[in-house]
Amino acid sequence: MASRGELEQRVMELLWSSPAPQSVADVHASLSAERELAYTTVMTVLDRLAKKGLVDRELVSRAWRYTARNPQSAVIAHEMVALLDGVAPEVRVAALREFAATLTGREAEAFSVTAR
Repeated sequence: MASRGELEQRVMELLWSSPAPQSVADVHASLSAERELAYTTVMTVLDRLAKKGLVDRELVSRAWRYTARNPQSAVIAHEMVALLDGVAPEVRVAALREFAATLTGREAEAFSVTAR
């Protein structure tokens, strides 16, 4: 599981919420409304996210355009599975019970899947 820092997480949130691929300039403009960041910092963050396999990029007219490789829900699910991987079965079950206890009614209904 590739971890993300706070800035990487914010960039991913921007990409997840965007209906179209984003350039470094697009992401920089969005982030600049929140805080002061160098353009090269945003470029580095996007490059690292691409190397981690979290974003895809395509060269369009000499500028990279970035999109999230997977939907946010899929990334979160993968991270949850990775957290439980290798954990003793009794701890895994206890953790899942504690997690289930925090679910709203609507969320609990989404779990109406059969066990494997």
